[in-house]
Amino acid sequence: MTLEDKLKTVIRDVPDFPKPGILFKDISTIMLDPKMSKETLEYLRQLYQDKPIDAIAGIESRGFLFGYPLAMALDVPFILIRKKGKLPYKKISHSYDLEYGSAVIEMHEDAVQRGQNVLIHDDLLATGGSADAAAELIKKCGGNVYGFNFLVALEFLNGQEKLQNHSSNIINLVRY
Repeated sequence: MTLEDKLKTVIRDVPDFPKPGILFKDISTIMLDPKMSKETLEYLRQLYQDKPIDAIAGIESRGFLFGYPLAMALDVPFILIRKKGKLPYKKISHSYDLEYGSAVIEMHEDAVQRGQNVLIHDDLLATGGSADAAAELIKKCGGNVYGFNFLVALEFLNGQEKLQNHSSNIINLVRY
């Protein structure tokens, strides 16, 4: 059985969350299974261990769950990308459009060094808005977007298309 098949047996579907008509893919069930969590992290470590990655950026908050342990396993810095107002030091911001309205994410201005290759990690790729905004933050600091990694991709929403202008290195462990 592939890792994708195993993860699909663990990820829980929650109908009508956060609003009617949405089928939410709940990855919290992975964290309830230490063996599956370790297997997922080890898979990610092997996938990226020989790649020219200088840092990993995780998008708040579920992007921290595997992004930070992966950064530690690869012995590279971990960069926090958070919602507006959550970081205490000098920061840069990027706003992006949502289905209804807009959002702002931020990063400390000294988190990325010029020329660093940064892997952006999050739990889920839907429309690609937050990952695209994270890539813009990395670029504003002079970093390079090495690629993107997601535990789950909702391919029918075509989020990958939005990210292609930053990097064609986009890996999704599970696809729906």
